[in-house]
Amino acid sequence: MLYECHAHIMLDGVSQKDAQSRHANGPDESWVRAKLEEYKAACVGYIRDGGDKFGVSVLAARIAGEYGITFRTPCFAIHRKGRYGNMLGHAYEDMREYRNLVSEVKEQGGDFIKIMATGILDFNEYGKLTSEALDEAELEEMVRIAHGEGFAVMAHCNGADNIKAAVAAGVDSIEHGFYADEQALADLAASNTVLVPTFAPICNLIGRGLFHDDVLRRIAEQHALDLARLNYIGGAAAPGSDAGAMNVYHGAGIKDEYGYMKAAVSDDALREGEGLIELLFQRR
Repeated sequence: MLYECHAHIMLDGVSQKDAQSRHANGPDESWVRAKLEEYKAACVGYIRDGGDKFGVSVLAARIAGEYGITFRTPCFAIHRKGRYGNMLGHAYEDMREYRNLVSEVKEQGGDFIKIMATGILDFNEYGKLTSEALDEAELEEMVRIAHGEGFAVMAHCNGADNIKAAVAAGVDSIEHGFYADEQALADLAASNTVLVPTFAPICNLIGRGLFHDDVLRRIAEQHALDLARLNYIGGAAAPGSDAGAMNVYHGAGIKDEYGYMKAAVSDDALREGEGLIELLFQRR
């Protein structure tokens, strides 16, 4: 059985605009069932989704058992208003609004909280992120509130200082985690936080002509070195392809991800990381 520890079943790997249109009037159940069939055919038995604002992952979680799949969802991602994350969830401006969103996740039967702690990578400029990160004290309070409600926390996070802040705040997993440094890796290894490095959205773009290949290769190569270092010093990592992202397809994407990760992490270490994700992100 394969584990897909970071997916977006709402997306299609081709067009974000078309994906949003597909579900604009409510989740397209035929789409969801077709994707679950693809996962079943690929021998994927566990999926942890990153959420969406259309209710697609909520529907998937409700029916995935029919396909023999364990499906976990945060319902939607939570982001600070004006920063990255609008397509995937809902925004807050203050802690009162954030608490209300956590309560909404609980009401919808969500399994955990997803926080957008930083922006995404600029694929044309090495080291650059697309938007400002959350303040360290704010992130710490958000994690405290989520944990207080019994939720684990998945944090979308890139950048060395931001990774350190997320680990210090006590997030349960860091998604992506690009541009770590030695201290960030050491902090991860010393914590109970699992890294889900999502190589596929970078590696699957190489040679497509959409971005500068030299930048993509540099990002991927450094990320592989960081993952190998994390593995060497005892940190935990789990496979998640960010399925639904450009050129990362449901069912196939996680097979790509396993291939990318195995260059830096042993099979035993991957199994351990998968087990930790399954344990930490149990259904409430």
